[in-house]
Amino acid sequence: MVIGAGFAGLGAAIELVAAGHDDVVVLEAADEVGGTWRDNTYPGCACDIPSHLYSFSFEPNPDWTRAYPRQPEIQAYLQRTTDRHDLRRRIRFATTVTEMVWDDHDGTWAVHTADGEVLVADVVLNGTGPLSQPHVPELPGLGDFEGTVFHSARWDHAHDLTGERVAVVGTGASAVQFVPEIAPVASLVTVFQRTAPWVVGREDRPVPGWKRRLYRRVPVLQRLHRWRIYARQELLVLAFLGHPRVTDRVRRMGTEHIAESIHDPSLRAAVTPTITPGCKRLLISDDWYPTLARSDVELVTDPIQQVTATGVRTVDGVDHPADTLILGTGFAATDFLAPMRVVGRGGVELSEAWRDGAATHLGITVAGFPNLFLLAGPSTGLGHNSIVFMIEAQLHHAVTALDHLRRADADVVEVRADVQAEAYADVQRRMRGTVWASGCDSWYRSADGRVDTLWPGSTLSYWWRTRRFDPGAHEVRRAGPGAVGARSADSETVARDG
Repeated sequence: MVIGAGFAGLGAAIELVAAGHDDVVVLEAADEVGGTWRDNTYPGCACDIPSHLYSFSFEPNPDWTRAYPRQPEIQAYLQRTTDRHDLRRRIRFATTVTEMVWDDHDGTWAVHTADGEVLVADVVLNGTGPLSQPHVPELPGLGDFEGTVFHSARWDHAHDLTGERVAVVGTGASAVQFVPEIAPVASLVTVFQRTAPWVVGREDRPVPGWKRRLYRRVPVLQRLHRWRIYARQELLVLAFLGHPRVTDRVRRMGTEHIAESIHDPSLRAAVTPTITPGCKRLLISDDWYPTLARSDVELVTDPIQQVTATGVRTVDGVDHPADTLILGTGFAATDFLAPMRVVGRGGVELSEAWRDGAATHLGITVAGFPNLFLLAGPSTGLGHNSIVFMIEAQLHHAVTALDHLRRADADVVEVRADVQAEAYADVQRRMRGTVWASGCDSWYRSADGRVDTLWPGSTLSYWWRTRRFDPGAHEVRRAGPGAVGARSADSETVARDG
Protein backbone atom coordinates (compact mmCIF):
# COMPACT_ATOMS: atom_id res chain seq x y z
CA MET A 1 0.00 0.00 0.00
CA VAL A 2 1.23 3.46 -0.93
CA ILE A 3 0.12 6.63 0.88
CA GLY A 4 0.13 9.81 -1.18
CA ALA A 5 0.01 10.44 -4.93
CA GLY A 6 2.71 13.03 -5.45
CA PHE A 7 6.14 12.35 -6.94
CA ALA A 8 7.01 9.81 -4.23
CA GLY A 9 3.72 7.92 -4.23
CA LEU A 10 3.37 7.76 -8.00
CA GLY A 11 6.99 6.69 -8.37
CA ALA A 12 6.44 3.99 -5.75
CA ALA A 13 3.41 2.58 -7.55
CA ILE A 14 5.23 2.51 -10.88
CA GLU A 15 8.35 0.83 -9.46
CA LEU A 16 6.37 -1.73 -7.45
CA VAL A 17 4.28 -2.79 -10.43
CA ALA A 18 7.40 -2.98 -12.60
CA ALA A 19 8.96 -5.29 -9.99
CA GLY A 20 6.00 -7.66 -10.20
CA HIS A 21 3.92 -6.48 -7.24
CA ASP A 22 0.50 -6.25 -8.82
CA ASP A 23 -1.52 -5.83 -5.59
CA VAL A 24 -0.64 -2.14 -5.23
CA VAL A 25 -3.15 0.35 -3.83
CA VAL A 26 -2.47 4.09 -3.53
CA LEU A 27 -4.42 6.12 -0.95
CA GLU A 28 -4.73 9.84 -1.72
CA ALA A 29 -6.51 12.37 0.48
CA ALA A 30 -7.29 14.75 -2.40
CA ASP A 31 -9.30 14.18 -5.56
CA GLU A 32 -6.33 14.39 -7.94
CA VAL A 33 -2.67 13.40 -8.10
CA GLY A 34 0.19 15.87 -7.75
CA GLY A 35 0.90 16.36 -4.04
CA THR A 36 2.83 19.58 -3.51
CA TRP A 37 2.33 20.53 -7.17
CA ARG A 38 -1.42 20.06 -6.94
CA ASP A 39 -1.79 22.07 -3.72
CA ASN A 40 0.53 25.00 -4.40
CA THR A 41 -1.14 27.08 -7.10
CA TYR A 42 -0.12 30.56 -5.97
CA PRO A 43 0.85 33.06 -8.70
CA GLY A 44 4.36 32.44 -9.97
CA CYS A 45 4.68 28.99 -8.38
CA ALA A 46 7.66 27.20 -9.92
CA CYS A 47 10.43 24.75 -9.12
CA ASP A 48 13.95 25.89 -8.25
CA ILE A 49 15.54 22.80 -9.83
CA PRO A 50 16.00 22.81 -13.64
CA SER A 51 13.14 21.10 -15.45
CA HIS A 52 15.06 18.29 -17.17
CA LEU A 53 16.33 17.11 -13.78
CA TYR A 54 13.06 17.53 -11.92
CA SER A 55 11.41 14.46 -13.42
CA PHE A 56 11.61 10.69 -13.19
CA SER A 57 14.64 9.22 -14.93
CA PHE A 58 12.37 6.57 -16.44
CA GLU A 59 9.82 9.14 -17.64
CA PRO A 60 11.68 11.98 -19.39
CA ASN A 61 9.74 14.95 -20.71
CA PRO A 62 11.25 16.52 -23.84
CA ASP A 63 8.57 19.22 -23.91
CA TRP A 64 9.48 21.39 -20.92
CA THR A 65 8.91 24.95 -22.11
CA ARG A 66 11.25 26.70 -19.65
CA ALA A 67 14.59 26.11 -17.96
CA TYR A 68 12.76 26.05 -14.62
CA PRO A 69 9.33 24.39 -14.69
CA ARG A 70 6.26 26.17 -13.39
CA GLN A 71 3.51 24.56 -11.38
CA PRO A 72 1.00 23.92 -14.18
CA GLU A 73 3.63 22.12 -16.26
CA ILE A 74 4.81 19.95 -13.36
CA GLN A 75 1.24 19.08 -12.43
CA ALA A 76 0.46 18.21 -16.06
CA TYR A 77 3.60 16.05 -16.17
CA LEU A 78 2.47 14.10 -13.11
CA GLN A 79 -1.01 13.65 -14.53
CA ARG A 80 0.39 12.38 -17.84
CA THR A 81 2.71 10.02 -16.01
CA THR A 82 -0.23 8.70 -13.99
CA ASP A 83 -2.25 8.02 -17.11
CA ARG A 84 0.64 6.59 -19.09
CA HIS A 85 1.26 3.99 -16.40
CA ASP A 86 -2.47 3.31 -15.89
CA LEU A 87 -2.30 4.20 -12.21
CA ARG A 88 -5.72 5.73 -11.71
CA ARG A 89 -7.34 2.33 -11.32
CA ARG A 90 -4.99 1.73 -8.39
CA ILE A 91 -5.62 5.05 -6.64
CA ARG A 92 -8.36 5.57 -4.06
CA PHE A 93 -8.95 9.32 -4.08
CA ALA A 94 -10.60 11.27 -1.23
CA THR A 95 -9.13 8.76 1.24
CA THR A 96 -7.39 10.34 4.21
CA VAL A 97 -5.26 8.04 6.36
CA THR A 98 -5.57 8.94 10.04
CA GLU A 99 -3.79 6.02 11.69
CA MET A 100 -1.67 2.95 10.96
CA VAL A 101 -1.28 0.15 13.50
CA TRP A 102 1.12 -2.78 13.16
CA ASP A 103 -0.14 -6.29 14.00
CA ASP A 104 2.94 -8.32 14.88
CA HIS A 105 1.10 -11.64 14.89
CA ASP A 106 -0.28 -11.29 11.39
CA GLY A 107 2.61 -9.18 10.10
CA THR A 108 0.27 -6.56 8.65
CA TRP A 109 -0.58 -2.90 8.94
CA ALA A 110 -4.15 -1.88 9.79
CA VAL A 111 -4.63 1.38 7.90
CA HIS A 112 -7.46 3.51 9.28
CA THR A 113 -9.12 6.17 7.13
CA ALA A 114 -11.08 9.28 8.07
CA ASP A 115 -14.37 7.71 6.98
CA GLY A 116 -13.95 4.80 9.42
CA GLU A 117 -12.68 2.18 6.99
CA VAL A 118 -9.85 -0.16 8.02
CA LEU A 119 -7.67 -1.54 5.23
CA VAL A 120 -5.07 -4.28 5.65
CA ALA A 121 -1.64 -4.02 4.04
CA ASP A 122 1.39 -6.28 4.09
CA VAL A 123 3.73 -3.39 3.33
CA VAL A 124 3.29 0.40 3.48
CA LEU A 125 5.32 2.96 1.55
CA ASN A 126 4.62 6.45 2.86
CA GLY A 127 4.91 9.19 0.26
CA THR A 128 3.16 12.08 1.99
CA GLY A 129 6.35 14.14 1.90
CA PRO A 130 7.64 16.98 4.11
CA LEU A 131 5.80 19.82 2.31
CA SER A 132 2.21 18.71 2.73
CA GLN A 133 1.17 20.47 5.95
CA PRO A 134 1.21 24.31 5.78
CA HIS A 135 2.75 26.01 8.80
CA VAL A 136 0.49 28.67 10.27
CA PRO A 137 2.43 30.81 12.78
CA GLU A 138 0.94 31.68 16.16
CA LEU A 139 0.50 35.40 15.54
CA PRO A 140 -1.32 37.16 18.37
CA GLY A 141 -4.65 38.54 17.16
CA LEU A 142 -4.69 36.60 13.90
CA GLY A 143 -8.29 35.61 14.53
CA ASP A 144 -9.27 39.27 14.99
CA PHE A 145 -8.29 40.33 11.48
CA GLU A 146 -11.39 41.50 9.62
CA GLY A 147 -9.94 41.10 6.14
CA THR A 148 -9.13 37.97 4.14
CA VAL A 149 -6.45 35.57 5.40
CA PHE A 150 -4.96 32.58 3.63
CA HIS A 151 -1.74 30.58 3.40
CA SER A 152 0.18 30.61 0.14
CA ALA A 153 -0.23 26.81 -0.12
CA ARG A 154 -4.01 27.25 0.02
CA TRP A 155 -4.28 30.23 -2.30
CA ASP A 156 -7.72 31.85 -2.48
CA HIS A 157 -8.13 32.31 -6.23
CA ALA A 158 -11.68 33.60 -5.77
CA HIS A 159 -10.33 36.63 -3.90
CA ASP A 160 -9.31 39.53 -6.15
CA LEU A 161 -6.22 41.41 -4.92
CA THR A 162 -6.62 44.25 -7.41
CA GLY A 163 -6.25 47.59 -5.68
CA GLU A 164 -5.90 46.01 -2.24
CA ARG A 165 -3.39 46.60 0.51
CA VAL A 166 -1.74 43.22 1.00
CA ALA A 167 0.38 42.17 3.97
CA VAL A 168 2.74 39.25 3.38
CA VAL A 169 4.29 37.41 6.31
CA GLY A 170 7.50 35.64 5.34
CA THR A 171 10.29 35.96 2.80
CA GLY A 172 10.88 32.32 1.93
CA ALA A 173 10.72 30.31 -1.28
CA SER A 174 6.99 30.86 -1.86
CA ALA A 175 7.01 34.59 -1.09
CA VAL A 176 9.87 35.36 -3.47
CA GLN A 177 7.72 33.85 -6.22
CA PHE A 178 4.25 35.26 -5.52
CA VAL A 179 5.10 38.76 -4.28
CA PRO A 180 6.48 39.85 -7.70
CA GLU A 181 3.27 38.54 -9.26
CA ILE A 182 0.82 40.37 -6.99
CA ALA A 183 2.73 43.65 -6.63
CA PRO A 184 1.62 45.04 -10.04
CA VAL A 185 -2.10 44.57 -9.21
CA ALA A 186 -2.19 45.47 -5.52
CA SER A 187 -2.18 49.09 -4.39
CA LEU A 188 0.39 48.33 -1.66
CA VAL A 189 2.27 45.20 -0.63
CA THR A 190 3.86 45.19 2.81
CA VAL A 191 6.36 42.37 3.29
CA PHE A 192 7.32 41.37 6.83
CA GLN A 193 10.82 39.92 6.96
CA ARG A 194 12.22 38.14 10.00
CA THR A 195 15.57 37.07 8.52
CA ALA A 196 16.95 38.19 5.17
CA PRO A 197 17.45 35.16 2.90
CA TRP A 198 20.26 34.64 0.43
CA VAL A 199 18.91 35.05 -3.09
CA VAL A 200 20.84 34.40 -6.29
CA GLY A 201 19.83 34.94 -9.91
CA ARG A 202 17.50 32.42 -11.52
CA GLU A 203 18.45 32.85 -15.18
CA ASP A 204 15.17 31.30 -16.28
CA ARG A 205 14.48 31.28 -20.01
CA PRO A 206 12.22 29.60 -22.55
CA VAL A 207 13.34 26.34 -24.16
CA PRO A 208 13.40 26.89 -27.95
CA GLY A 209 11.02 24.81 -30.03
CA TRP A 210 13.90 23.35 -32.08
CA LYS A 211 15.52 22.01 -28.93
CA ARG A 212 12.30 20.35 -27.77
CA ARG A 213 11.91 18.72 -31.18
CA LEU A 214 15.52 17.55 -31.04
CA TYR A 215 15.01 15.97 -27.60
CA ARG A 216 11.93 14.14 -28.88
CA ARG A 217 13.77 12.76 -31.89
CA VAL A 218 17.12 12.02 -30.17
CA PRO A 219 16.31 11.13 -26.54
CA VAL A 220 19.93 10.41 -25.69
CA LEU A 221 20.72 14.12 -26.07
CA GLN A 222 18.16 15.00 -23.42
CA ARG A 223 19.61 12.33 -21.14
CA LEU A 224 23.10 13.79 -21.58
CA HIS A 225 21.71 17.26 -20.83
CA ARG A 226 20.07 15.87 -17.69
CA TRP A 227 23.39 14.44 -16.47
CA ARG A 228 25.14 17.74 -17.21
CA ILE A 229 22.61 19.58 -15.03
CA TYR A 230 22.93 16.92 -12.34
CA ALA A 231 26.72 17.30 -12.21
CA ARG A 232 26.46 21.09 -12.03
CA GLN A 233 23.91 20.96 -9.21
CA GLU A 234 25.92 18.32 -7.35
CA LEU A 235 28.93 20.59 -7.13
CA LEU A 236 26.83 23.07 -5.13
CA VAL A 237 26.84 20.65 -2.20
CA LEU A 238 30.36 21.85 -1.38
CA ALA A 239 28.91 25.18 -0.25
CA PHE A 240 26.55 23.45 2.17
CA LEU A 241 29.17 21.09 3.56
CA GLY A 242 31.24 23.99 4.82
CA HIS A 243 33.87 24.49 2.11
CA PRO A 244 34.84 28.16 2.67
CA ARG A 245 35.84 29.00 -0.90
CA VAL A 246 32.59 27.71 -2.36
CA THR A 247 30.54 29.36 0.39
CA ASP A 248 32.32 32.66 -0.23
CA ARG A 249 31.53 32.41 -3.93
CA VAL A 250 27.82 31.98 -3.17
CA ARG A 251 28.05 34.98 -0.83
CA ARG A 252 29.62 37.08 -3.58
CA MET A 253 26.97 36.03 -6.06
CA GLY A 254 24.25 37.03 -3.58
CA THR A 255 25.74 40.41 -2.70
CA GLU A 256 26.37 41.22 -6.38
CA HIS A 257 22.76 40.34 -7.14
CA ILE A 258 21.65 42.81 -4.46
CA ALA A 259 23.95 45.54 -5.74
CA GLU A 260 22.69 45.12 -9.31
CA SER A 261 19.02 45.18 -8.29
CA ILE A 262 18.72 47.70 -5.44
CA HIS A 263 20.17 51.21 -5.38
CA ASP A 264 18.64 52.54 -2.13
CA PRO A 265 21.31 52.09 0.61
CA SER A 266 18.84 51.48 3.45
CA LEU A 267 16.88 48.86 1.51
CA ARG A 268 20.10 47.24 0.37
CA ALA A 269 21.21 46.94 3.99
CA ALA A 270 17.84 45.50 5.00
CA VAL A 271 17.98 42.69 2.45
CA THR A 272 21.64 41.83 2.95
CA PRO A 273 21.76 38.58 4.94
CA THR A 274 23.83 38.18 8.08
CA ILE A 275 23.58 34.38 8.08
CA THR A 276 25.84 31.90 6.30
CA PRO A 277 24.64 31.17 2.73
CA GLY A 278 22.61 27.97 2.76
CA CYS A 279 21.89 28.00 6.51
CA LYS A 280 18.35 28.85 5.52
CA ARG A 281 17.10 27.69 2.15
CA LEU A 282 19.05 29.31 -0.69
CA LEU A 283 16.54 31.05 -2.98
CA ILE A 284 16.70 31.79 -6.69
CA SER A 285 14.87 34.70 -8.26
CA ASP A 286 15.47 37.40 -10.85
CA ASP A 287 12.59 39.66 -9.78
CA TRP A 288 12.52 39.53 -5.95
CA TYR A 289 14.88 42.46 -5.33
CA PRO A 290 13.46 44.63 -8.15
CA THR A 291 10.01 44.06 -6.66
CA LEU A 292 11.13 45.14 -3.18
CA ALA A 293 12.53 48.30 -4.78
CA ARG A 294 9.10 49.31 -6.15
CA SER A 295 7.47 52.40 -4.66
CA ASP A 296 4.29 50.43 -3.90
CA VAL A 297 6.13 47.67 -1.99
CA GLU A 298 7.36 48.15 1.57
CA LEU A 299 9.79 45.84 3.38
CA VAL A 300 9.33 45.79 7.16
CA THR A 301 12.08 44.26 9.31
CA ASP A 302 10.68 45.12 12.74
CA PRO A 303 9.17 42.03 14.39
CA ILE A 304 5.40 41.61 14.39
CA GLN A 305 3.79 42.38 17.73
CA GLN A 306 0.25 41.42 16.79
CA VAL A 307 -2.35 41.29 14.08
CA THR A 308 -5.13 43.82 14.53
CA ALA A 309 -8.59 44.03 13.01
CA THR A 310 -7.28 46.26 10.22
CA GLY A 311 -3.68 45.17 9.70
CA VAL A 312 -0.40 44.29 11.37
CA ARG A 313 1.29 46.11 14.27
CA THR A 314 5.05 45.82 14.72
CA VAL A 315 7.01 46.13 17.98
CA ASP A 316 7.92 49.74 17.19
CA GLY A 317 4.23 50.58 17.57
CA VAL A 318 3.58 51.21 13.88
CA ASP A 319 0.29 49.96 12.42
CA HIS A 320 0.51 48.65 8.86
CA PRO A 321 -2.98 48.63 7.31
CA ALA A 322 -4.02 45.67 5.17
CA ASP A 323 -7.11 44.37 3.42
CA THR A 324 -5.64 40.89 2.89
CA LEU A 325 -3.06 38.93 4.89
CA ILE A 326 -1.09 36.21 3.10
CA LEU A 327 0.98 33.77 5.11
CA GLY A 328 4.07 32.78 3.16
CA THR A 329 5.31 30.83 6.16
CA GLY A 330 6.18 27.49 4.64
CA PHE A 331 5.44 24.03 5.94
CA ALA A 332 5.67 21.95 9.09
CA ALA A 333 8.58 20.03 7.56
CA THR A 334 9.86 18.62 10.86
CA ASP A 335 6.50 17.03 11.75
CA PHE A 336 7.12 14.35 9.11
CA LEU A 337 4.15 11.91 9.03
CA ALA A 338 1.90 14.09 11.24
CA PRO A 339 -1.01 14.37 11.69
CA MET A 340 -1.13 10.65 10.88
CA ARG A 341 -0.75 8.42 13.96
CA VAL A 342 1.62 5.50 13.41
CA VAL A 343 1.80 2.68 15.97
CA GLY A 344 4.53 0.09 15.55
CA ARG A 345 5.68 -3.05 17.28
CA GLY A 346 4.78 -3.24 20.96
CA GLY A 347 2.30 -0.37 20.68
CA VAL A 348 5.01 2.29 20.39
CA GLU A 349 3.94 5.44 18.53
CA LEU A 350 6.33 6.83 15.94
CA SER A 351 6.10 10.30 17.49
CA GLU A 352 7.29 8.84 20.80
CA ALA A 353 10.06 6.84 19.13
CA TRP A 354 11.26 10.08 17.55
CA ARG A 355 10.95 12.18 20.70
CA ASP A 356 14.74 12.54 20.89
CA GLY A 357 15.30 12.76 17.14
CA ALA A 358 13.87 11.29 13.95
CA ALA A 359 16.23 8.32 13.83
CA THR A 360 16.02 6.17 10.69
CA HIS A 361 18.23 4.01 8.53
CA LEU A 362 18.98 5.99 5.37
CA GLY A 363 15.76 7.95 5.95
CA ILE A 364 13.83 4.92 4.69
CA THR A 365 13.25 2.40 7.50
CA VAL A 366 12.64 2.73 11.24
CA ALA A 367 13.45 0.17 13.94
CA GLY A 368 10.25 -1.06 15.61
CA PHE A 369 8.15 -0.29 12.53
CA PRO A 370 8.41 -3.33 10.26
CA ASN A 371 7.41 -3.34 6.60
CA LEU A 372 7.24 0.47 6.58
CA PHE A 373 9.27 2.42 4.05
CA LEU A 374 9.49 6.21 4.13
CA LEU A 375 9.96 8.25 0.97
CA ALA A 376 11.37 11.78 1.18
CA GLY A 377 11.47 11.16 4.92
CA PRO A 378 13.84 12.40 7.65
CA SER A 379 17.48 13.09 6.76
CA THR A 380 16.88 12.94 3.00
CA GLY A 381 16.03 16.53 2.06
CA LEU A 382 18.40 18.56 -0.09
CA GLY A 383 19.59 22.11 -0.47
CA HIS A 384 21.31 21.69 -3.81
CA ASN A 385 19.86 18.98 -6.06
CA SER A 386 16.69 17.19 -7.13
CA ILE A 387 14.64 15.38 -4.50
CA VAL A 388 13.32 13.17 -7.32
CA PHE A 389 16.80 11.64 -7.56
CA MET A 390 16.65 10.83 -3.84
CA ILE A 391 13.16 9.37 -4.14
CA GLU A 392 14.28 7.05 -6.92
CA ALA A 393 17.23 5.87 -4.80
CA GLN A 394 14.84 5.18 -1.90
CA LEU A 395 12.44 3.30 -4.15
CA HIS A 396 15.25 1.14 -5.48
CA HIS A 397 16.26 0.29 -1.92
CA ALA A 398 12.67 -0.51 -0.86
CA VAL A 399 11.93 -2.66 -3.91
CA THR A 400 15.21 -4.53 -3.42
CA ALA A 401 14.21 -5.22 0.18
CA LEU A 402 10.86 -6.62 -0.94
CA ASP A 403 12.61 -8.75 -3.56
CA HIS A 404 14.78 -10.18 -0.79
CA LEU A 405 11.67 -10.95 1.28
CA ARG A 406 10.23 -12.86 -1.62
CA ARG A 407 13.41 -14.86 -2.20
CA ALA A 408 13.77 -15.60 1.51
CA ASP A 409 10.16 -16.80 1.74
CA ALA A 410 9.68 -14.30 4.58
CA ASP A 411 6.97 -11.79 5.45
CA VAL A 412 8.55 -9.16 7.68
CA VAL A 413 11.61 -6.93 7.28
CA GLU A 414 12.79 -4.51 9.96
CA VAL A 415 16.03 -2.61 10.35
CA ARG A 416 18.04 -3.57 13.43
CA ALA A 417 17.99 -1.01 16.23
CA ASP A 418 21.79 -0.97 16.57
CA VAL A 419 22.23 -0.37 12.83
CA GLN A 420 19.75 2.50 12.97
CA ALA A 421 21.44 4.04 16.01
CA GLU A 422 24.82 3.95 14.29
CA ALA A 423 23.38 5.39 11.07
CA TYR A 424 21.59 8.23 12.87
CA ALA A 425 24.68 9.07 14.95
CA ASP A 426 26.71 9.22 11.72
CA VAL A 427 24.18 11.59 10.11
CA GLN A 428 24.20 13.89 13.14
CA ARG A 429 28.00 13.79 13.35
CA ARG A 430 28.37 14.80 9.69
CA MET A 431 25.67 17.44 10.08
CA ARG A 432 27.75 19.33 12.62
CA GLY A 433 30.18 20.49 9.95
CA THR A 434 27.56 21.82 7.56
CA VAL A 435 26.12 25.32 7.14
CA TRP A 436 22.72 24.00 8.31
CA ALA A 437 24.15 23.62 11.81
CA SER A 438 25.71 27.09 11.85
CA GLY A 439 23.05 28.51 14.15
CA CYS A 440 20.34 30.23 12.13
CA ASP A 441 16.64 29.53 12.69
CA SER A 442 15.14 27.69 9.72
CA TRP A 443 12.49 25.13 8.86
CA TYR A 444 15.30 22.61 8.55
CA ARG A 445 15.69 22.59 12.34
CA SER A 446 13.35 21.06 14.91
CA ALA A 447 12.33 22.84 18.11
CA ASP A 448 15.30 21.37 19.98
CA GLY A 449 17.77 22.51 17.34
CA ARG A 450 18.34 19.20 15.58
CA VAL A 451 18.56 19.07 11.81
CA ASP A 452 16.59 15.93 11.00
CA THR A 453 15.32 17.04 7.61
CA LEU A 454 18.42 17.07 5.39
CA TRP A 455 21.01 14.68 4.02
CA PRO A 456 24.50 15.92 5.08
CA GLY A 457 26.24 14.90 1.90
CA SER A 458 26.03 14.55 -1.84
CA THR A 459 23.25 12.74 -3.65
CA LEU A 460 25.95 10.49 -5.14
CA SER A 461 26.96 9.35 -1.66
CA TYR A 462 23.30 8.67 -0.83
CA TRP A 463 22.87 6.63 -4.02
CA TRP A 464 25.96 4.61 -3.11
CA ARG A 465 24.58 3.78 0.33
CA THR A 466 21.13 2.82 -0.93
CA ARG A 467 22.14 0.92 -4.06
CA ARG A 468 21.98 -2.47 -2.30
CA PHE A 469 19.79 -3.92 0.43
CA ASP A 470 21.87 -5.40 3.25
CA PRO A 471 20.06 -8.39 4.84
CA GLY A 472 22.59 -8.40 7.68
CA ALA A 473 21.44 -4.95 8.80
CA HIS A 474 17.85 -6.14 9.09
CA GLU A 475 15.72 -8.75 10.78
CA VAL A 476 14.02 -10.79 8.07
CA ARG A 477 11.45 -13.23 9.42
CA ARG A 478 8.12 -14.90 8.96
CA ALA A 479 5.02 -13.64 10.75
CA GLY A 480 2.93 -15.59 13.29
CA PRO A 481 1.88 -19.19 12.59
CA GLY A 482 -1.01 -19.60 10.19
CA ALA A 483 -1.13 -15.94 9.24
CA VAL A 484 0.47 -16.09 5.82
CA GLY A 485 -2.47 -17.40 3.82
CA ALA A 486 -4.98 -15.08 5.47
CA ARG A 487 -2.75 -12.11 4.96
CA SER A 488 -2.29 -12.78 1.27
CA ALA A 489 -6.05 -13.06 0.80
CA ASP A 490 -6.63 -9.78 2.63
CA SER A 491 -4.05 -8.01 0.52
CA GLU A 492 -5.58 -9.26 -2.70
CA THR A 493 -9.06 -8.19 -1.57
CA VAL A 494 -7.89 -4.68 -0.80
CA ALA A 495 -6.19 -4.44 -4.17
CA ARG A 496 -9.33 -5.51 -6.01
CA ASP A 497 -11.48 -3.06 -4.05
CA GLY A 498 -9.04 -0.24 -4.85
